[in-house]
Amino acid sequence: MNIQNKKVLVTGGGSGIGFSIAKAFADKGNQVIIFGRTEDRLKGAVAKLPNASYVVGDVTNEKDVLALVKQVKENYGGIDILVNNAGTGRPQPLDGSDNIIESARYEIELNYLSVVRLTSLLLPALKASKEAAIINIQSIVSYVPSTYLATYSASKAALHSYSQSLRLVLQQSAPQVKVFEVFPPYVDTDLTKNLEASKLSPEEVSSDLIQALESDSFAIRNGITKDIYQLFRQSPEEALLALNAK
Repeated sequence: MNIQNKKVLVTGGGSGIGFSIAKAFADKGNQVIIFGRTEDRLKGAVAKLPNASYVVGDVTNEKDVLALVKQVKENYGGIDILVNNAGTGRPQPLDGSDNIIESARYEIELNYLSVVRLTSLLLPALKASKEAAIINIQSIVSYVPSTYLATYSASKAALHSYSQSLRLVLQQSAPQVKVFEVFPPYVDTDLTKNLEASKLSPEEVSSDLIQALESDSFAIRNGITKDIYQLFRQSPEEALLALNAK
């Protein structure tokens, strides 16, 4: 698809993968809107981007999301590309955590339900575009769960299931709206700062995404995700053990 002269909304765009994706789109001549909770961080991000602006809000807060959708319509005249990037993961021992229910509930709300809400609310605007895209930032654990991030893995698996269904539905009802998924392994961000593992840079993830959009490759499997995915197709049990090898 053509990824120039589009209006792009990136949730969680103030830092990490989200900022790298926002920059990649801005550098291509697109109008970029970043959405996040921390205004100082958003201001700093926008200052580094051409033709960019920000909206402050929480994707898990329905009022904030409704206000965002209203601004997208009234101030920007719609949207062409939605990047659902905002997310979180909280390491929780499955055999001895006092607050696992609270953490799991928040991960499901942020990583999955907020995506469903925002995507559904923006679908009319996306359908009005001649060529549009929904990009859901997934993870290697969307395929194979990590014991280090077990409930996070479950939330990403839910997002992957939803994304596959949405892609098939839109191919029939609105083929101009394409659904892409990005499945990076561990990426060097605040989420993984305490994890000792090989990590990709956010810039590698955004570069792979841009190339995939231009070639209409709907599943972007970065780094070792390619190997884990192939093993998963052959033997889910072996893939589970490989990803969680100590």
